[in-house]
Amino acid sequence: MISPHSRALVPTVLSRRLALSGLVVLLCAAAPPVRQVVSPAVQPRDTLDPAVSPQIFLVTIGPGEQVWERFGHNAIWVRDPNAGTDVAYNWGMFSFDQEGFLLRLLRGTMLYWMAPSPIEQMTESYVAANRSIGVQELALTADQKVELQRTLALNARPENAYYRYDYYRDNCSTRVRDALDRVLDGRVRAALEGVPTGATYRFHTLRLLEGMPLMYAGIQVVLSRKADLEIDRWEEGFIPVKLMEALRDVWVPDGSGGETPLVITEHELYRSTGPPEPTTVPGQVLGYLVLGVSIAVALLLLSARPNGWARVSLVLVAGGWSLIAGTVGVVLLGAWLFTDHVFWYPNANVLLFNPFLLVLGVLVLPLLVRAEPLRWAVTMGVIVAGMSLLGVAVKVFSGVDQQNGEILALTLPPNLALLGALLRLRASARATSPP
Repeated sequence: MISPHSRALVPTVLSRRLALSGLVVLLCAAAPPVRQVVSPAVQPRDTLDPAVSPQIFLVTIGPGEQVWERFGHNAIWVRDPNAGTDVAYNWGMFSFDQEGFLLRLLRGTMLYWMAPSPIEQMTESYVAANRSIGVQELALTADQKVELQRTLALNARPENAYYRYDYYRDNCSTRVRDALDRVLDGRVRAALEGVPTGATYRFHTLRLLEGMPLMYAGIQVVLSRKADLEIDRWEEGFIPVKLMEALRDVWVPDGSGGETPLVITEHELYRSTGPPEPTTVPGQVLGYLVLGVSIAVALLLLSARPNGWARVSLVLVAGGWSLIAGTVGVVLLGAWLFTDHVFWYPNANVLLFNPFLLVLGVLVLPLLVRAEPLRWAVTMGVIVAGMSLLGVAVKVFSGVDQQNGEILALTLPPNLALLGALLRLRASARATSPP
C-alpha cells in the first residue's frame, strides 16, 4: 500500500527521470550530425556506423551535504555508438571498510581507485541525492577519443585502478584533468598554469565547509602555511566545478590550421534545489576570541578564590584546556614527524597548541590537595606562555603568512592566563604560609 506521502513523491521522481532523459537526448542532439546516433540501448549493434567515433564528455557533480561530498565530483563520460555503451569513468572510489582505512587516513596514505559505471546509473544516483549535474562535450579528434577511451579502460583494470590519494594534488578531479591534458598534448596545462586566481587551498576548503564549525576549526588547526600560497587555475582544478569553468577557456587545434574551444556544448542535466555553493569565507576571529577570553577570565577569576569549589573548578578548567590543547599539539607534531600529510607542516599552530600543555594538564592536578602549585607546573606555564608569544612573533615579524588568526585568538588568552593563575596561586599560598 502506498501512503499519501509516497504518492506525492512518485510524480516528482518520475518527472526528474523524464527530465533527465530528455536533457540527455538534447545533449546528443546538440552534437554534429555525424555523431547523432540512436541510443545504444535500442539500436542493433549491426547497424552502427564503424566510422562514427565516440563522444567524450566531462560530467561535473555539484557539492552534496556530507563532508566528503562538499567539494563535488566529476567523471569522463565515453559514449561509444560502435560498442553500444555509455560509460562514466571516475577516480573517486573509496570505502570505509577498506583494510587499514583508518591507519591510512591518519598517515596520509589513503588509497582511492578508479572505476567505470553506466552513465544512467551514475546520474540517477546524483539526482536522487539532489546534486547538480553539468555536462560538457569536448572537442577531441577521432584519434584522441580512441586513445583516451583505451587509456581509461586500461586504468580501470584492477591492477591499475588504485592510486595514492592527495586531497589537493592528486584527487578525483586532478586525475580527470590530467587524463584530458595528456590526450590533448598538454593543451590544458598550457592554458591554465600560471594564471592567477587570488585563491588558496585554505580559502576553497573553508568556503566549501561552510556550516560545519567543527570541520572549519579542524582545518584551521591542521593546515600549514603551504595551504596559504596562491594557486593558479591549473592547481585550482582540484575542485571539479573550477575545472569545469576553466575548460571553457581552453582552445585546441581544429584540424585545419586554426583553433576551436575545447568545450563544444554545455548542458545542465539537473539543478540542485539546495543552497548555492558558497563564494566567500565569513570571518570567525571574533567568535574564537570570545571563547578564548572566556576561558582566560574563568581561569583568573577562579584562581582568586583558592579554596573549595573554586579550586576544583579551576583544576577542571585548567586541566581540561591543557589536556585538550596539548593533545592537539601532539597530533600536529606527530603529523609533522610521522605522516605524509604534507599540507599539515611546518605548522605555526604547534607553538599555540603546545605539546607541553599535556604535561601541564597533569601537573595542575595536585592543586586539588595542596595550596601552592608544583614548581614544575609553574615552569611548564612559563614555557607554554613563552611559546605562545613566540607564535605571535612568528605571525607578526617573520613573514610566515599562515592564516591562523582564529587559532591565535582562541589559544593565546588561556595560555597566558594559565601562567597568570599559577603565579597568583603561588603568591597567595606563600603569603598565607607561616614564616
